[in-house]
Amino acid sequence: WRKINRLCLLNGVLMLEITQDVQVKYENNLLSVKGKLGEVIRKIDLNTQVTLDSKSVTFASKTKALTYTHEAHLKNAFLGVTVGYKKKLKMIYAHFPMTIEIKGKDIAIKNFLGEKQPRKAIIRGNVKMEVKGQEVFISGCDKEAVGATISNIRTALKIKYKDSRVFQDGLYVIE
Repeated sequence: WRKINRLCLLNGVLMLEITQDVQVKYENNLLSVKGKLGEVIRKIDLNTQVTLDSKSVTFASKTKALTYTHEAHLKNAFLGVTVGYKKKLKMIYAHFPMTIEIKGKDIAIKNFLGEKQPRKAIIRGNVKMEVKGQEVFISGCDKEAVGATISNIRTALKIKYKDSRVFQDGLYVIE
C-alpha cells in the first residue's frame, strides 16, 4: 500500500492528497469515499471546515487533535475502498461443537457451551461474513464496521455464570 501524502499542517490546517483510484465527495457534513471495493461515509464535525479539490482534501479546525482524527479516518477509508479489511477468526470449543448460521444481517451461534437457545449477533454495515469449518472470515471496506461486527460476536459469546479460566470456548481473532 502506497503512502498517502500529507502536504502541510499549519495551525490546524491539513491537506491530504487523493489517490487516482478513489473518488471523494463532501456534502451536508458527510464525507463520502468511493473505490473499487465499495463506499465509506464519514460524518465530519461541525467545527471542521472541509475543502475539496480534484486532487486534495483540506481540513481546517481549531485543534490539531480533531484534524489528525479526520486525517486518520480518511486514510482508513482510502485503504478500505482500495485494499479492504479482512479478519480471520477461529471457533474454539472443548466439548460442545458450536455452529454459526448467517441469515441476512443476523448471526445465530448454536450449541455454544451446550445451550439450547442460539446466541445472536448482528452484522454491521456492508460487511461480508463467511464460515468454513472452524474458521470465520469477516471482510469489508469500512474498518469500524468490521471491528463492530467482531465486537458484536464477542459480546454475544460472553461466558456468564461460569469460570472463564476453565471455559474458554469462543471465537478468537487469529489474523
